[in-house]
Amino acid sequence: MSPKVTIEEGDRVTIRDVAARAGVSASTVSRVIKGDYPVAQATRTRVLRAMRELDYVLNVHARALSGASTKMVAFILDDVTGPSFAYVAKGVEQQATAEGRLCMVCTTHGDPSRELAVVEAMREQRADAVILVGGGSADDAYRERMTHFAHALDKAGSRLVLCGRPPLGDDVPTTVVDYDNEAGAYAMTNHLLTRGHRRIAYLGAATAEDQSTTKIDRVRGFRRAHADYGVECDPGLILPSDFSRSYGYEAAKRLLATGAEFTAIFAGTDMVAVGVFAALREAGVRVPEDVSVAGYDDIPLAADLIPGLTTVHVPTEELGRTAVRLALDRSRLQHVTLGTHLVIRGSVGPPLQGSSRRRP
Repeated sequence: MSPKVTIEEGDRVTIRDVAARAGVSASTVSRVIKGDYPVAQATRTRVLRAMRELDYVLNVHARALSGASTKMVAFILDDVTGPSFAYVAKGVEQQATAEGRLCMVCTTHGDPSRELAVVEAMREQRADAVILVGGGSADDAYRERMTHFAHALDKAGSRLVLCGRPPLGDDVPTTVVDYDNEAGAYAMTNHLLTRGHRRIAYLGAATAEDQSTTKIDRVRGFRRAHADYGVECDPGLILPSDFSRSYGYEAAKRLLATGAEFTAIFAGTDMVAVGVFAALREAGVRVPEDVSVAGYDDIPLAADLIPGLTTVHVPTEELGRTAVRLALDRSRLQHVTLGTHLVIRGSVGPPLQGSSRRRP
């Protein structure tokens, strides 16, 4: 029978309380919690039972000071409602669970300073891995600060994981799991050019303020495909846009209002394409008879649009699973690039015969 331990209501249960209930020393309880020293099975069972009976909650800060891991993986993203992010998160959570880790999800709302603050907080909590998903910033100050955190996490026994974003440098201790943003955009633009389109609008470019590496790489692929095909790329058809439905809708409406000539729209993401579909429908513009539309990501919704959206498939769940696997097993190759491919559906067709002008 366990010794009686009296705890006043509202008091925090301590490791000493657990030790008293289990009839062992506080150091023995600490060994059971850390798992870093052999403890007899019968003793371990008594300690764990005492922890349950007293509803003992581990002091994470004390554990961090002791140098022990929190058995946690942190996943940091811009927006938890973004479909592509959600599927990367699904992969992270599934693999973290399989590896015996808890998964903490944090959002930054696209603010690089908030992202840096969250990384610092996860370092203090001694998370096993801190996974950043989505485009980073090309800003030099941001990269310098992130490089500092990569080294700090490494020194603390943790790991910075760049998921879907470029590496910080060969000498920076990170795990990188990416896909070729530029190649995917190049392939889709080439597909549109091959179908006969010569005036292609791109919605989803970076602004001087955000400097998103994902946006920069996709526009680079768009431009390079034009150059290789020998077709002039009109900079006036490249519009900045957030990667959301609302921005896609507004950007498409602005494009239509200018009266610019175009026969196809390449949306920076599928959610941008959903907004484009809505704007074109309101203007009485048919897809693909009047204007072809392409996207990027291949979220499940892309197949349900009418017509189905031609898009670039990104292996989102596999990105998340691979990020966790590599971060927790440093014996593996720490930089992996996953492939993308085109998914051809009904939203892209040839341009109207004898005309390259869009008349709303």
